[in-house]
Formats: sequence, C-alpha cells, structure tokens
Amino acid sequence: MTEQNIRKILAGVKDGRLSIDGGLEKLRHLPFEDVGFARIDHHRVIRQGFPEVIFGLGKSVAQIEAIVKRMLAHKHNILVTRTSPQVFRRVKKLDRRAKFFSGSGAVLVQRDKTVHGKGKILIACAGTADIPVAEEALVTVEAMGNRVEPLYDVGVAGIHRILSERARLAKARVIIVVAGMEGALPSVVGGLVPVPVIAVPTSVGYGASLQGIAALLGMLNSCASNVAVVNIDNGFGAGFVASLINRL
Repeated sequence: MTEQNIRKILAGVKDGRLSIDGGLEKLRHLPFEDVGFARIDHHRVIRQGFPEVIFGLGKSVAQIEAIVKRMLAHKHNILVTRTSPQVFRRVKKLDRRAKFFSGSGAVLVQRDKTVHGKGKILIACAGTADIPVAEEALVTVEAMGNRVEPLYDVGVAGIHRILSERARLAKARVIIVVAGMEGALPSVVGGLVPVPVIAVPTSVGYGASLQGIAALLGMLNSCASNVAVVNIDNGFGAGFVASLINRL
C-alpha cells in the first residue's frame, strides 16, 4: 500500500465511487497485518519509501510464500534476501515477474520500476569472491528504484585497476565498496571522490581475517573522511542506505 494507493482510496470515498465501508476494508491491514508467525508491515512503504524486505534465513518456504502472497495483494515490490531456489520457484508461481539472483540468493518481484534516485550508484568490489555480497547490494539498489552500475575485481592488490576507472567513479552520486581480506579498497576509493562511500566488509579471507573482523576494523579506521561502514557481509544494508542518500 503506497501513498498513491491511499490517495486513490480517499478520493474514491470523497467523490462517492467507494463507500466508507469499502474504504475501511481496503485500509484494514494498515499499519500491519498479523498472520500468526509474522506481522507484515504494510505501512513501511509510506514511512520509509520502500516496502518491508523479507530476510529469508530462518524462515520456512511456506512462511515466505505466505508473506509474499499477502504483500503482493497490497501491490508491493517484493525483495527476499538470503533465500533458496526452492523459495524462488514458489514465488514464481505467485508472480511470473519474479527473478532469482543465484550469487546472493535474492528474489525480486519488481512491479513498480519508477526511478526515485537522483543519480547513479556505483558498486565496486575488491575481488571475485566478494561478488555475492556486492550482488545483494545491487539487487537492493535496483529494487528501490535507482540507476546502478557494477565495478568488479578492482582490489588494491592491482591498484591500477581501480585507478583506471576514475571517470566512472566521478560520475557516481553514491559508491558502495565491498571488500574482504584487509578491507583497504574503501579508503582508496574515498580518497578519490567527493561523495559518500559506504564500505561493506566481507568474510572473505584467510585465518587472520577472522571472518571479516579484520576488514571491518580496517574500514572503521579509514583515514578517508567520507567512508561509512555497515556490518560484515551486509550488502542489503549498504544498498538500502545508498538508496536513501540517492533520493535526497
């Protein structure tokens, strides 16, 4: 249920095309709908500009299917993160527009493709092993109505790779940088551009990387003042924040 949908309902009641009871029925499940195992936040799109996102880990196929079914009834865009091909097949039966992103395990049903972002979001990742997290950010950014461009395998072990892309970096309004190991890439990018850089540490690396803690601490200690950091492997969080910034 978007703000535009609510305006149509209120206009329908005002001019007599819709009864008061009919209008109440359409608004009955605001601000949330209790389905027993979940309380679906249909009001979130009005508060934050994007519907509630379904975190797939820990939910059964049947639970995700039920949540998606109710969200589709309210005409929401659907984004399910960290899920499986089995869930995708069930969602595809509910809406043929569903797409599966195998790298990140995301499912997207994009019913409204309106571009809300003011500029382009660039998503850079240090190595090929970081692509699944970068893809989660990319799917999130696309779902929220932004123009997005990937820039993969440009880590500091071959720093000429990122330096050769300075023209693309300069055209971005927000940049998401995904890196594991020592997490150095966001500092390099931050020193090259005058825009927000959202750093995403990944759990990629050898023993002393401590499943991403080394990259996280390195990014938190960045000497580039325009770098902000999200949690380890949190491509979704980076994509969401970047989208909000790009709408300002």
